[in-house]
Amino acid sequence: MNFILVISDTFRKDHLGCYGNKWISTPQLDRFAKRSVVFDAAYAGSFPTVPNRRDVLTGRASFTYTDWGRLLDDEVVLPEMLREKGYTSMMVADTPHILQSGYHFDRGFDGWQWIRGQENDRLRTAPEKVTFPCKPERLRSGERVVGQYLRNVSDRAHEEDYFVAQTMREAAKWLERNYKRDRFFLYVDTFDPHEPWDPPKHYLELYEKGYEGEEVIYPIYGDAGYLTKKELAHVRALYAGEVSLVDRWVGSLLEKIEDLRLFENTLVIFTTDHGFYHGEHGMIGKIRIDKGRMRYEPLYREVADIPLVVSLPGKLGGRRVKGFAQPWDIAPTILELAGMRKPPSLQGKSLVPVLKGDKRAVRNFAVTSPSIVHGANPFVRSTISTSRWTLIYGGKAEEELGLAETAAVDSRARRMERAQPGEVAPELYDIARDPSQKRNVFSKNADAARRLHKTYVKFLKDTGTDEAHLAPRRHL
Repeated sequence: MNFILVISDTFRKDHLGCYGNKWISTPQLDRFAKRSVVFDAAYAGSFPTVPNRRDVLTGRASFTYTDWGRLLDDEVVLPEMLREKGYTSMMVADTPHILQSGYHFDRGFDGWQWIRGQENDRLRTAPEKVTFPCKPERLRSGERVVGQYLRNVSDRAHEEDYFVAQTMREAAKWLERNYKRDRFFLYVDTFDPHEPWDPPKHYLELYEKGYEGEEVIYPIYGDAGYLTKKELAHVRALYAGEVSLVDRWVGSLLEKIEDLRLFENTLVIFTTDHGFYHGEHGMIGKIRIDKGRMRYEPLYREVADIPLVVSLPGKLGGRRVKGFAQPWDIAPTILELAGMRKPPSLQGKSLVPVLKGDKRAVRNFAVTSPSIVHGANPFVRSTISTSRWTLIYGGKAEEELGLAETAAVDSRARRMERAQPGEVAPELYDIARDPSQKRNVFSKNADAARRLHKTYVKFLKDTGTDEAHLAPRRHL
């Protein structure tokens, strides 16, 4: 069996038609979902971008032992594992962070191609001056990130010039040359629909016409209140346009897979790393950044609940799965289908039984979390999800602590704000009654909170979390 894995960064699950969205056009992925197994309870694992890719490629819950950064010397990645079975592996990516700054997530791949120019990738120095779509101070890292991006795309003329289009075209070309290989693993990673949001105008006009205000294509992460209602609506329309753009070009790759009759012998996966707040919970972004400092915000469902759509050869598609799945489950799934034993280092669980129709859940909860390796900091909150409840919990700070640094969310080191004792309280949500997570019912449901906390602590123990990282989280 061959394997094709497509990751589309920052793709909100609730913006796909196959997950119930009715206002955004995603015909290609919706068509793909009809032939696939659709996971209704897939959740992000380690947060955000780089930790997610580490989870996927190592099969481990990496937030428990490391942070945003390069692959560690002792981490074994999926293409290295598959090489033992004779697999040829290829990476095609435009997501910059896993390849720039010496992170070397290309490790183990027989070939790799980086489509340059996304976000702050230092691709070009000209034009020296660029025209911003709004006041630069209204953009996150305006000159350093958006300015560089605008230089990188300054000669873009057609839809085919957009990064997601380039990436999917190159992946399709690789398939044309390699589809007859005995066995292969193709990993395709596109940064879109991540900011900056600048879809072709014809996609934007599907959702909004006549807007004449400032275009905040890369909002400052934090409180959404600095955007007017019209600006926030425009932000949502820009993002929706990006989603449709991604759908169109991922769809072109799916069509190539179909043309080459690869669905007959290939596992195809579409997923993302996390979502994004567009005003929900008063937030814009996915964390808070202010004056060179950053603070993690709670990971509610808009960020934590992710799409996972898997096409398995044979007449096994057209089904929905209610059981939980996480990014570290992808590697064990692929290894089992490749006829390999799961190495002891892998912490994920194979989804093969579920894919083949077993109604028993592989897991009955999910944990989504930033790295917990920087000491006791209640701002670093893990989200523990079950079918009924969500607990958001960051442990306890026993004393005043200094500031640590993290390279999340863009490979640029920032100081992390630390919560002091008593500053941050746990949150509990009854998903059955409050799916939007607006009413914290922690005080009235202490028993449910304790059960979820017990599940969380056991998960940390089972994944070999160092006692120094576990200790502040042992008690609710």
